[in-house]
Amino acid sequence: MFRRFLAASLMTTALTATPLLAAEPAGVVKTYADIAAATYEDSLTTARALQAAVEALVAMPSEQTLTTARGAWLAARIPYQQSEAYRFGNPIVDDWEGKVNAWPLDEGLIDYVAADTATNEENALAALNVIATPKFTLSGTEIDATAITPDLISETLHEADGIEANVASGYHAIEFLLWGQDLNGTAPGAGDRPHTDYVQGEGCTGGNCDRRAAYLVAATDLLVSDLEFMAAQWAEGGEARTAVTADPQAGLMAMLTGMGSLSYGEQAGERMKLGLMLNDPEEEHDCFSDNTHNSHYYDGLGIRNVYLGSYTRVDGTTLSGPSLSELVAGADPAVDAQLKAELDATMAALAAIKDAAERGTAYDQMLAPGNKEGEALIMAAVDALVTQTASIERAVAALGLSKIEFEGSDSLDNPSAVFQ
Repeated sequence: MFRRFLAASLMTTALTATPLLAAEPAGVVKTYADIAAATYEDSLTTARALQAAVEALVAMPSEQTLTTARGAWLAARIPYQQSEAYRFGNPIVDDWEGKVNAWPLDEGLIDYVAADTATNEENALAALNVIATPKFTLSGTEIDATAITPDLISETLHEADGIEANVASGYHAIEFLLWGQDLNGTAPGAGDRPHTDYVQGEGCTGGNCDRRAAYLVAATDLLVSDLEFMAAQWAEGGEARTAVTADPQAGLMAMLTGMGSLSYGEQAGERMKLGLMLNDPEEEHDCFSDNTHNSHYYDGLGIRNVYLGSYTRVDGTTLSGPSLSELVAGADPAVDAQLKAELDATMAALAAIKDAAERGTAYDQMLAPGNKEGEALIMAAVDALVTQTASIERAVAALGLSKIEFEGSDSLDNPSAVFQ
């Protein structure tokens, strides 16, 4: 992974409040922790609603209960994607994130897939289909998967054999179980799993409906458990909150590192430009549900939340406090004004993608070769994200901080490597 470096060392002079500053670092970092707590609490609340919808689907499979479960999944993505700005700068989040949002995945590990997509030369487990396989051998050990439990998913299947594509847990495993594969390529249409894949006994489609239901329930229960863990880390006395608030200067570094890394390497690079370069719908973030436009939008919103010190909760209330914007404005008003304008420009570009998708042109269709309008929409957002990253670097310098390391992407830093 290529990285961008702002400087080589951290200045030894501590950043403290002065009459020139509109906010104090300690207050800014507290707002950051408060917004994290609220965002993960909302993620947990919506995951519990998803859990209830999944239980209803399994108890009485129908078009309506499947549609309701899908809607609950879509709603759960809104707060979670805004939490991604807490990655990269917080080790507790980074060590945990792969359990809940890892992608892309070799979905044949979990369930049936189209025959022409069931093999992967680099992953022997890509066609395992554990739902249809109650016993199998993994690294020379026989695995009894008769009972599909959260522990089986998290401890045995997830990233089995050390292969990242063996994603067995989290939002995208659940997404696959609710929608199924999207076999439309860059043509219209998302996954179209029938509700009868969950019918017990006569009428079951896809085979092993009882085990598919067990997997969906276990994966959703695991997601709720994982989010309970992270919500606790940011609550009063939680380890993540303590880590960023104990040293406000280090907390500011975490904030800016998360903003810059998500903005540049992760979103602009790996999630957007890479898929466009490859014209590959498998590289879209929410590929089964065709929800990628929303995932991109709420990632961008999460970055802006951190800078402005404000978050709108799922109940419509707003949480706000002393902000990084105020701190930067006190040090260099021009840098703050430019960064706020660029954050707004990014959100406008992401909103344009969202609007186009909601009018009927899904993100995977935008990736199609020769789709100049789709390419222009995606590249406008990529360019805006890259531009705002440069101003995040200026904010770092304005605050007297250095050695901020942002995640990179071959698609941005070394495009020729993408095709090697």
